[in-house]
Amino acid sequence: MATKPKLAMIPSGYKGQTATPPKLYSVLPADGTGDFTFDRNLNTATRINKDGLIEMVDADVPRLNYPLIDGVVSGCPSLLLEPARTNLITYSEDYNTWNKAALTNSSVTEVNPQGTTSTQKITQTSSGGFVWLPRTFTGNETFSVFVKKDSSNFARLYAANNSVYFDIVNGTITSEIGSEITDKSIIDYGNGWFRISISVNSTASNVRIYPASSGTSSNGTNSMFVLGAQLEVGSYPTSYIPTNGSTATRSAETCNRAGDAATFNDSEGVLMAEISALNDTVDGYTTINIGSNSVDNRLGFGFDDQSRIYGFKRTTTSWNTPIEANINEFNKVAISYNTNDNHFWLNGFKVDSNTTIGDITQPIELDFRASYGGEQFYGSAKQIQYFDTALNDTDLETLTSWTSFNEMAQAQLYKTY
Repeated sequence: MATKPKLAMIPSGYKGQTATPPKLYSVLPADGTGDFTFDRNLNTATRINKDGLIEMVDADVPRLNYPLIDGVVSGCPSLLLEPARTNLITYSEDYNTWNKAALTNSSVTEVNPQGTTSTQKITQTSSGGFVWLPRTFTGNETFSVFVKKDSSNFARLYAANNSVYFDIVNGTITSEIGSEITDKSIIDYGNGWFRISISVNSTASNVRIYPASSGTSSNGTNSMFVLGAQLEVGSYPTSYIPTNGSTATRSAETCNRAGDAATFNDSEGVLMAEISALNDTVDGYTTINIGSNSVDNRLGFGFDDQSRIYGFKRTTTSWNTPIEANINEFNKVAISYNTNDNHFWLNGFKVDSNTTIGDITQPIELDFRASYGGEQFYGSAKQIQYFDTALNDTDLETLTSWTSFNEMAQAQLYKTY
């Protein structure tokens, strides 16, 4: 492509609390007008670092989160933006404080996903033992924990009368019990560690962790290593929030206000990003756009309330084009606009067009939210580019396509052999 972007962000540089306000740097323009203002309400948070370990980052530092494939870092980092969540478990790593039924816990020197040896092992002293905490559920909640096999090759999570069994050698879900389970997952964190989770919509009580003897039974006397339990209100697990004596909250993250009136063209241009959602379902609209603080003067894309990717342009009328896609994988999206000549591109294909929506009035900023302040974007972004001129179809196909099979496989977190 001969045309260069006017604004380009790849997650590579930032300045935290020492900047007022904290910034996520863009590569272009070089004078800094393309930098984003970042905020996490002075909270710390965790990320996966370049070594594949869970790492705490300082308050108001943007999280450049590295992808894991089979527990190994593969590829470049993405900007991670998450909603507010609270870990309701007050001792997330100290199982001495938990209730136990036919089970003991002990400290061991087993390297864990934080890269330390401060790990605990739970062991059933008679058949079916477990560690547990009281909790009266209030609807959609998610329980998760990091586990590694010891004598047991399986684990069971229990939440409010519902259970899921996991194979913690092969990284699979083997069975489930209960009608209130809305989601479950197992993610490979390397070195034999997996993060397992169960999400339920229930008003029953209690959470439990079991070593299991098989993919369908927790009877027996088994043991496994554990770390980092988390119980949060929400329909999917978010990044780990450590606790030690009280609950802890990670505030919602915002990243906005890149560019100015001189950056953007109101009559033609292209906005492109490589993005994924936090889960395969989303609770409402989440948006990236350029605009001018108005509901009806903006364009962009994101995820809609039916878990689809959508593109849009709003002036005195509106064009909204939802497309079915796997939003939990990275997708390359672009919206190309010109007077009455608008196109939405997804992963190398032009998927929709519009010839009736005219020009937007001069946009003044690029935001990870709707211009009027709603529809905060929660997810991951590997790149954003803005061009102040419309591109032809060949360039747009190139811009939103994968350059190689390996690039596509890494972006989609596929296993390659």
